[in-house]
Amino acid sequence: MNDKTPIRIGIVGTNFVSDWLADAAATLDCVNVTAVYSRAQQTGDTFAQKHSIPHVFTDYDAFLASDEIDAVYIASPNFAHAEQAIRALNAGKHVLCEKVIATNSRELSEMIAAAKANRCVLLEAMRPSFDPCIALVREQLPKLGKLRRVVLDFNQYSSRYDKFKAGDIQNAFNPAYSNAAIMDIGVYIVHIAAKLFGRPRRILSMSTLLHNGFEGSGHVLLDYGDMKAELSYSKITESVTPNLFVGEDATLAVGKITMPTDMRIIYHKGSPNLGTAGKWEEDVPFETVENNMIFELAEFARLCREGLVENEYLENSVIEMEIIDEVRRQNGIVFPSDDVTEPAKADYVAVQRSADNAQKEEESL
Repeated sequence: MNDKTPIRIGIVGTNFVSDWLADAAATLDCVNVTAVYSRAQQTGDTFAQKHSIPHVFTDYDAFLASDEIDAVYIASPNFAHAEQAIRALNAGKHVLCEKVIATNSRELSEMIAAAKANRCVLLEAMRPSFDPCIALVREQLPKLGKLRRVVLDFNQYSSRYDKFKAGDIQNAFNPAYSNAAIMDIGVYIVHIAAKLFGRPRRILSMSTLLHNGFEGSGHVLLDYGDMKAELSYSKITESVTPNLFVGEDATLAVGKITMPTDMRIIYHKGSPNLGTAGKWEEDVPFETVENNMIFELAEFARLCREGLVENEYLENSVIEMEIIDEVRRQNGIVFPSDDVTEPAKADYVAVQRSADNAQKEEESL
């Protein structure tokens, strides 16, 4: 595969995130969406027509056997990520897997082992991790003096929460799908902390659980020694505050950390690093894009072309998963897929089958 050959991608799942991925791919020369897999033929056909995708599959094995696919993008429910990814890797396909990449660290280790055994790239589709704005945040940190406090805030009121309150529990609020606020929303800021600061010394957390056991929101304190990172995430409230990187000399404020809208430095009184022309506050200019999935796709294509199986991004996902495991342990957030020992297998398969049927019904609507 030469540098000019597009990576041919097959999409698993036809939800709105898959729409975003297909739209982003259409703007790039390095990738080409050539197939889609859906359990329902009509849903797959509709998605394929919308995005001019030539091949539709309703059988996953046939999808993976296709010569028209080099890589697979997985956007199925969380509980299915590990199984579908490992099957794709064993079929010799590179895998770009939506966040959260796995249910737990055990699953992720199995996915990484399959990637290495088959010399295929495994990458978590964590949009902000590849956005140049996060690299720009890292570049600003030395201007802040000794970093003491980081506040990462991602509260996004779910469009499905009103239905939940009315008694209609949809997949997004169903723990059987390995869903929780930490898995759906919190994972973004957990990953950013892991990417920027690595593995914390200690983790303290609290969660708000809804009546069906679903985690609606949570708070996490990560101890990095001289610096503490405070993470707030929610599917039942909305954020109105910026994200903060607080140093002894200045504070960096960033709007919407998952897709930054603005960035500015506020210098503290007596700071030795005053901004341009002695300003106490200055904007950090950068260009925004409408769909920042283009960055993860471009990097995924590069990793595939260069055969970089053991890439730097895997460690970020490993640390992310370790933090999430501990948050879940501290707050009693348990999923059926956590225990696949022999006594639990029957229940696990039953939950998978129930979830599969529910998704099929949803896709056919």
